[in-house]
Amino acid sequence: MLKIGHYAGMLIILLTVSCVTEFQPEAVSIPPSLVVEGQVTDQPGPYTIKLTRTANYSFKSLNLLETGATVLILDDLGNQETLKEQAPGGVYLTNANGLRGVVGHKYQLTIKTQSGKKYESDREVLPAAPPILNLYYQYTKEPDGLNLAKKQGWNVYLDTKDPDTLGNYYKWNWTNYEFITVCSKRESASGVITGLGCCSNCWDITRCYTCVNINSDANINGKAISRQFISRVPYKSTSPYYLEIQQQAISAGAYTFWKSVRQLTENTGGLFDAAPSIVRGNIHCTSDPAEMVYGYFGATGISEHSITIDRSAGEGYPDADPPVTAFQPIGCAACENNLYRTPNKPRWW
Repeated sequence: MLKIGHYAGMLIILLTVSCVTEFQPEAVSIPPSLVVEGQVTDQPGPYTIKLTRTANYSFKSLNLLETGATVLILDDLGNQETLKEQAPGGVYLTNANGLRGVVGHKYQLTIKTQSGKKYESDREVLPAAPPILNLYYQYTKEPDGLNLAKKQGWNVYLDTKDPDTLGNYYKWNWTNYEFITVCSKRESASGVITGLGCCSNCWDITRCYTCVNINSDANINGKAISRQFISRVPYKSTSPYYLEIQQQAISAGAYTFWKSVRQLTENTGGLFDAAPSIVRGNIHCTSDPAEMVYGYFGATGISEHSITIDRSAGEGYPDADPPVTAFQPIGCAACENNLYRTPNKPRWW
């Protein structure tokens, strides 16, 4: 996901008739500011809230983990849950069987940091997501490519039906699971890649963290949403490609936030691009109203489904990663359970 608070410096070119003088811009500096990422949904928890704090800008700057905070999610019925911080810190989770989002109810996030500063989000109504009616894909190929494999792939599309009420907003995410048999790889100085097999079933996970795929019903209220583009599947193997698609119903505020994020990330750095702008969310510092806060706490309705893409009809050789050329004969490597790998079988596998 985009790290709110990291802003690109602008390239300034000074041209004169007689000479060109190198310009050394001053470093951009912003006060340390809280960055909030997370949401509550109508799906089972746990829900995750990530808190970081911006550092002074540099090309190597990183957001700092905001540890030791007290984080609560509240609803409009008086229910609330205090999230537990996970090691190494900065990530706060609800219990798996704790508070759960319900369509039509309002949710709010409150935060108290170790230093005593207090923050809260606007109240968000959780909207219902319409079901995904159809998932399908189409093979395409660009002609005259030097690398044929990189010029071909499969576009994945979605069909759904917008409700009759005006003011519906959507965001789409996807997750790819790939079954693997090698859980540890090591490349020698001579280029030999040695692999160690997995001790259990294992899947690698790929997500599109930087994709901002959104839409609204401003022009299609109550009509079908057809051929909504979701992802392009690369020709890196002839094996099937498994995708889980998530259709999110989001609020008007969340739509405006993500639209601003998309406009910022789509700037190419050209001469006529708009300068990087501050993307404000729905979080406020109640103990210091002048303090800048970044990110968004959402209440999101979700519908999900899966699709498996047949890549056996690809032309030529896939643009595959270097293969394992030798296997360690003894032992195996554990399949870690994290954002990028899991031993748990995907839902529709």
